[in-house]
Amino acid sequence: MAPIISIRDLTKTYDGGFEALKGVSLDIEDGEILALLGPNGAGKTTLISAVCGLVTPTSGSVSVGGHDIQHAFRAARALIGLVPQEITIEPFEKVINTVRFSRGLFGKPTDEAHIEKVLRSLSLWDKRHSRNQELSGGMKRRVLIAKALSHEPRVLFLDEPTAGVDVTLRKEMWQLVRELRGQGVTIILTTHYIEEAEEMADRIGVIDHGRLLLVEQKSQLLHQLGRKELLLELCEPLAEIPPSLAAYGLTLSEDRLHLSYAFDSHAERTGMTRLLADIAGAGLNLRDLSTHQSSLEDVFLKLVHDGRRDVA
Repeated sequence: MAPIISIRDLTKTYDGGFEALKGVSLDIEDGEILALLGPNGAGKTTLISAVCGLVTPTSGSVSVGGHDIQHAFRAARALIGLVPQEITIEPFEKVINTVRFSRGLFGKPTDEAHIEKVLRSLSLWDKRHSRNQELSGGMKRRVLIAKALSHEPRVLFLDEPTAGVDVTLRKEMWQLVRELRGQGVTIILTTHYIEEAEEMADRIGVIDHGRLLLVEQKSQLLHQLGRKELLLELCEPLAEIPPSLAAYGLTLSEDRLHLSYAFDSHAERTGMTRLLADIAGAGLNLRDLSTHQSSLEDVFLKLVHDGRRDVA
């Protein structure tokens, strides 16, 4: 089956020479949730804007549902719902009219049942006759999502969807995203919240300085790049790591009371048993030991660090 979105060799250079995108290629499968992670200025919003036809790329191509975004803009854009970072809704308009108007912009016939369904799914039905300016920040963000869903898109872009909202609303939005995916909507979200990607995404993309460093299944990413760490607490401070332990690549903490040992938890042999025996042989006494599993945040930071080092 052909991908719902196909991006090939996409570049964007702004006036003044700033390269926001540097040869990005990416296929997004129908019905998946893809999270794009990256620091500020990495190119996430520029990439979304190019796919949605809001920014003209310098080179490369984008197709949505088989429609080229530049040569068949209306057909491609009709398949896309976009929730921008900025809250851009008419302050004096009523919620329900705001959503109705967005549906009309795409030439869709009136469908009050669909509008009601969208508003109820976002807990906005009781606020449907309220003016937008009367809503809280979190409710306004829900209105943005309702606008994006008004014309029944196959693809939904969420650009920092939970920025500035409380934890409760963030988790409610996570649930909404899962429900939309269950209805067959393909979802691409950018986020600064690592736990958001770890919670929801099927695949993770890491972008930095306009380059797509990696796109991988979330579970596969953690399996391939994640690691475990054994933390050993000593009974007495250690001046230096004994030469007999040099082969283990141990790290001694600043307080001289902790040794850390990194290992692959999926390997047939982790080396821990031999390490503990050699520590005893070196005359070191342990007070405690514990293990730590790398999180997606650890993996993300490593990818960005390694990517920048390679560029340098």
